[in-house]
Amino acid sequence: MQMFGKAGKAAAVAAIAALALTGCGRSEPSGGSSSAAAGFDQNSSIGVALPQKTSENWVLAEKLFNDGLNGAGFKADVQFANGGVSEQQNQISAMVTKGAKVIIVGAIDGSQLGTQLKQAKDAGATIIAYDRLLLNTANVDYYVAYDNFKVGVLQGQALLDGLKAKKPTGPYNVELFAGSPDDANAKVFFDGAMSILKPKIDDGTLKVVSGQTTFEQAVTQGWKAENAQRRMDTLLSGSYSSANVDGVLSPNDTLARAILTSVKAAGKPIPVVTGQDSEVESVKSILAGEQYSTINKDTRKLVEHAITMVKDLQAGKKPEVNDDKSYNNGNKVVPAYLLEPVIVTAANVKTAYTDDPVLGPITK
Repeated sequence: MQMFGKAGKAAAVAAIAALALTGCGRSEPSGGSSSAAAGFDQNSSIGVALPQKTSENWVLAEKLFNDGLNGAGFKADVQFANGGVSEQQNQISAMVTKGAKVIIVGAIDGSQLGTQLKQAKDAGATIIAYDRLLLNTANVDYYVAYDNFKVGVLQGQALLDGLKAKKPTGPYNVELFAGSPDDANAKVFFDGAMSILKPKIDDGTLKVVSGQTTFEQAVTQGWKAENAQRRMDTLLSGSYSSANVDGVLSPNDTLARAILTSVKAAGKPIPVVTGQDSEVESVKSILAGEQYSTINKDTRKLVEHAITMVKDLQAGKKPEVNDDKSYNNGNKVVPAYLLEPVIVTAANVKTAYTDDPVLGPITK
């Protein structure tokens, strides 16, 4: 399904960057570089700025970064910004002051860190955007992530497959959910899914009963479960008093479970609901025949590659990238290393996590 990725992905990222430019005012002057540093001492400080603890994969990333960086001889400085954007700005500035040679940034809002990233580059640090693209700045060197447009493509296709498995022919009543608008990935996920779903909406196979089909209408502020559940409650009471919802596009597992909670509370049949992140409770839900799908984006592999980039930089090598065309952040094309996401449904849930120390035992 990678055929959907390049043109659609580039358009999706460009659209996000354009939106962020309107809220950010101006872009930073050129200063970022994709070339490797001249190398640095192995016991140097490495900063890792993570967002709020909104899902299991971020909590796991904290432990993996601490263990992996310290184990490789670096001084890990891993911080969560549970207090919001201003806290993350302060944390990155503090990392610069401490002399961090590399700063890995999982941004709360990738368009709000321009000043701090310039400060870091001026101090000689290399910037790696982790999981979420950093927008409207030249001061980012690399991007490491799963192929997020393809994640959306897989979610959209899973929704169609699940609906067809329940009922061979449409039309199907569906609703669309998206992630938080301050997360650069949210629009990319949504656009990937809509590359699959919009043709089916246009030809009448899918009917969005609420009429809420745009990203702006579908967003879930802060990726918060309570916001998704509240919106689903409203959709059910307003549009489904005499009908059932057949399927729901959910961008991640936390929101998927909130949507299912709402549907159950309303006494409605369980619809086909997508997800992402392979959270423990959602994997159990798939095994129980409730949540239809999730996406396996193994956080261990993502952190491992980010640390590999740090090791390369420490040795004075240029880190490996496999996509240097798709991710225009509004100021520059950021060289990226993309990992492949994997769709998980009841059909492969018992084999998808065989080497996962947490999920493997659950799915045996």
